[in-house]
Amino acid sequence: METLKAIRTRSSIIKYRSRTVSEKAVREILSAGMSAPSAGNEEPRHFFVITDRTLMDRVADIHPRTSIVREAPVAVIVCADLIRDKFNGFWIQDCAAATQNILLASHAKGLAALWIGIYPDEGFVEKTQKLLGLPVDTLPVSLVPIGYPAQKLRSLKRYREDRVHFNKW
Repeated sequence: METLKAIRTRSSIIKYRSRTVSEKAVREILSAGMSAPSAGNEEPRHFFVITDRTLMDRVADIHPRTSIVREAPVAVIVCADLIRDKFNGFWIQDCAAATQNILLASHAKGLAALWIGIYPDEGFVEKTQKLLGLPVDTLPVSLVPIGYPAQKLRSLKRYREDRVHFNKW
């Protein structure tokens, strides 16, 4: 899929078919996430992939926003590695860029995905860290359920001229 078309036609999907996503597709999507820019090219992020149904259901139990995970065949949690953060807090931007790439790569492969924020909700972060056994210096930033869409994709026109300012406000 052409890049601009992928950006303009991607939408957040909350209903998934029970069809399995291949490991090859997951690795290609992760490669896209890892290709995102990062401050100083430090890449302070890890990707926790969940395909185990029992673990997926436990993730769905820890926060109301995560119930969508019950339907998805795979989920990726983008995590910040605070030990690798050499640029004083830019890890949040690095993880956000990786999350966006995961969403776009999923869409380009004919899959659906949804960005669920974990950070900065401290309770959500702690519960996710504990459930997944993450190191204390590894923060879960976003959760992305991925699967084949069970609802129609809808393309939204989001360009708003009133939000654009050239050279002055």
